[in-house]
Amino acid sequence: MALPDKTLKLCSCNGTVPIDARALGAALKSATPLKIHSELCRKQAAAFQGALGDPEVLVACTQEAALFRELGEAAGSTSELRFVNIREAAGWSAEAHAATPKMAALLAMGALPEPDPVPSVEYRSGGQVLVIGPSAAALDWGRRLSGALEPSVLITRQEGGELPAERGYPVWSGQAVKISGWLGAFEVEWMQGNPIDLELCTRCNACLDACPENAIDFTYQIDLEKCKSHRKCVAACGAIGAIDFSRLERARKETFDLVLDLSPEPLLLTQDPPQGYLAPGADPLEQALAAVKLGELVGEFEKPKFFQYKERICAHSRSGISGCTRCIDVCSTGAIRADGDHVKVEPHLCAGCGGCATVCPSGAMTYAYPSVPDVGRRLKTLLGTYREAGGENACIVFHSVGAGAALLQGVGRRAIRGGRGLPARAIPLECFHIASIGLDTLLGAVCYGASQVVVVGTDEPGGYAAALREQMALGETILQALGYAGVHFELIQANTPQEIEHHLWRLEPAATVDKPASFNLSPEKRTTLDFAFDHLAKNKSVEQIELPMGAPFGAIVVDKQSCTLCKACIGACPEAALLDSPETPALRLIERNCVQCGLCAATCPEDAITLVPRLMLGARAKEPALLNEAQPFHCIRCAKPFGTKQMVDNMLGKLSGHSMFAGAGSLRRLQMCGDCRVVDMVENKTEATIFDYPK
Repeated sequence: MALPDKTLKLCSCNGTVPIDARALGAALKSATPLKIHSELCRKQAAAFQGALGDPEVLVACTQEAALFRELGEAAGSTSELRFVNIREAAGWSAEAHAATPKMAALLAMGALPEPDPVPSVEYRSGGQVLVIGPSAAALDWGRRLSGALEPSVLITRQEGGELPAERGYPVWSGQAVKISGWLGAFEVEWMQGNPIDLELCTRCNACLDACPENAIDFTYQIDLEKCKSHRKCVAACGAIGAIDFSRLERARKETFDLVLDLSPEPLLLTQDPPQGYLAPGADPLEQALAAVKLGELVGEFEKPKFFQYKERICAHSRSGISGCTRCIDVCSTGAIRADGDHVKVEPHLCAGCGGCATVCPSGAMTYAYPSVPDVGRRLKTLLGTYREAGGENACIVFHSVGAGAALLQGVGRRAIRGGRGLPARAIPLECFHIASIGLDTLLGAVCYGASQVVVVGTDEPGGYAAALREQMALGETILQALGYAGVHFELIQANTPQEIEHHLWRLEPAATVDKPASFNLSPEKRTTLDFAFDHLAKNKSVEQIELPMGAPFGAIVVDKQSCTLCKACIGACPEAALLDSPETPALRLIERNCVQCGLCAATCPEDAITLVPRLMLGARAKEPALLNEAQPFHCIRCAKPFGTKQMVDNMLGKLSGHSMFAGAGSLRRLQMCGDCRVVDMVENKTEATIFDYPK
């Protein structure tokens, strides 16, 4: 791939990265010979500065990105600077001399435009922080934070300490604490449990003097285990009214920007708590680190809105009957909740993991930043350049920003001291969160020519790892059934570079497509998968693949003896997979649209529907298939068809013994169409009406 309108700066990092300038130039279709520097960040910095007049500069170094940006700012340059790591990713490896295709691929991908912008989610925090926890620790941190933030203290348990001599900030006490919200908008509810209300208390110490059991200390809370109910404290408090053992209004609620939870166990039990909520526990060091972080969370912040939701095709529920709950189950932040027949996502709680889009069977939930088409563009560029440069058996290694990137760089650094680094065929590709790698991306990479896709996990919540393994297992089942041998997908959960290095070098290349696909990944998940299935099945004799229960592809089987063709299942289907027929009473299925949500089976009043997970390939999957048809029933008065003969016969059989249908005329009317029933009721003058009965 050529790099048009971009100035490329290459550096061998003091000769430690072997770069074949001629081969790399040919792979990148460079019109001029490539120059390799050895100390671009030091003695040869002038060569970089000389390129700052060009519109776009691509630097093959990430370690010194801050220095290069500083040089650009000092020169008043308007150049767009981009940085690509080819040192740890390719050059520091036991196979460095075979890594030219990978270097070309990484540079070509680095030259791609940034993802299109998406709407942002804003946070505003003024520094109002609630410190929750045992009295001693909570009061201590309330005092320490009072200089920089606006603290309030909620004491949940008496453990010594004293209230401050000056009432500089609110102090409450309570139990049954409930926290909801996010940075800048936390809502905290609790129950006032102690008889002394610290908001009303003047701290005059009269109650301390009056209590014969010394059940009250300088936290101004009553130790109810010591208290013998003399109520002398109540008398001493007098008109102040701060002490009340029979208080009725005990519920309290306040709002805060930040929450520092010093409870032994966090009050918020979500796997991924919201920004602005810090729970360091009882460890003094962790508490100090949390206090420092609180100071960084004051101001205005924004992040991308990571998701898009199309409720029209969401299979969560219909008419109160539950179908798919996968996005709710996998979300580690609690950002997704049921909302009638659909779901609702709170963008302030969304952490951008993309797990909801990965498990969504219909594509109603999609990952917006970066989008699947953008990831597909990078994959297509990466694998296409790698292949054209002579690379074989490409292994894409997805890793997250931060911890994942650090581990992959650690693999490269190990090559300097006894390690092997990354194999020449292992191409790292950064994503915001590994949970966003779904079946469409996995199979799309194979369609573009990848032999394997490896995902490196670190400390992600367990639900994401399970979801990824499920996606990989489903993809592997499909590929194996189509004759692509070998292990194509693997999740490596590692804590050290050594573990990753060991796994990558032991992987044997798997079979892939003979000719890479030309299609682009679509924002519509099912469309991308359709393209992928068609490409993978090309020249294969497989028409149908059996899949495990829970797979998002399949058909349904209808018990024709039970089905009355009431068509309730058609109304319940959110994907337009079930259809009727304009000519005769019939039920048809477009298998390509079915996501196996089970709403049809749950809605069917006759329990006549069974789900059959499978993948039908080819044109048959997109054509309506007949599931059931029946003889129409004709109105006995006007001969107009309405309903089915089986439905009317079932209805007559069930209602013939009912007192409301004891007369022959009533049963006869059930065999009429809606219009004729009305006419028959008007013509029948002898039939009793409501007006015949006295009030």
